[in-house]
Amino acid sequence: MDNEILKFEAAEELGLLEKVKKVGWSKLSAQETGKIGSIVKKKMKMQQEVGKKEKL
Repeated sequence: MDNEILKFEAAEELGLLEKVKKVGWSKLSAQETGKIGSIVKKKMKMQQEVGKKEKL
């Protein structure tokens, strides 16, 4: 899955998607950006783990 898609999914989970659509990513606070980054990192790690299991 593309990182950009993961960012949008994370923003939606946090209730920030409308803000992103209105003002853009650059207008998010450092705290909001950090929360999104954390969720994206978790999702990427889960995808990697699933990929490793599928190869077995």
